[in-house]
Amino acid sequence: MRLARRGNHEPSKEEVDMPDWLWILIALAALIILAAVVWTVLARRKREHLRERFGPEYDRAVDEHDDRRSAEAELERREKQRERLDIVPLAPESRERYLASWRDLQTGFVDEPERSVGEADRLVTEVMRERGYPMDEFDQRVADISVDHPNVVEHYRAAHGISIASDNGEASTEDLRQAVVHYRALFEELLEERETATEGVH
Repeated sequence: MRLARRGNHEPSKEEVDMPDWLWILIALAALIILAAVVWTVLARRKREHLRERFGPEYDRAVDEHDDRRSAEAELERREKQRERLDIVPLAPESRERYLASWRDLQTGFVDEPERSVGEADRLVTEVMRERGYPMDEFDQRVADISVDHPNVVEHYRAAHGISIASDNGEASTEDLRQAVVHYRALFEELLEERETATEGVH
């Protein structure tokens, strides 16, 4: 009975006298596992945050970079850059002035489509400047806009591309119409005025 009890319940001397280095290894292994779990959870939360904030721009960034980690680092860089900016809403009078200018360019599209595209680009740039976006090179403007307006930043890229083609005499009238539509998508977001600016070019 005594032997059976020892065999079933009492640890052997070898089990009790585990060397210190083995305890250290066990503790280190536990810490490594815990760190891996924490890192995985934080990475997942970061990814979910970036996906939610950037929407389709997240997928575009992943496609453009060698790996997902590089893409997420770039999107985080954009967020930090945006946090340093003081973006303000437009005053009501400024909004009305820009809307009137937009209506004018749309009215003039039939007779002067190239001029309308140039005017659309100018208006978008002026609105961005007045709201507080820095007027750096185009790629940086796109990066700044992508943080606040990720769902329309691709319109800005498309409009800019057509505008360059127009300057080189390589854009058709339909291309120019599409450029105005693309500019309008961002223009409405910047003005926070979605309905008034949508009349005219369809």
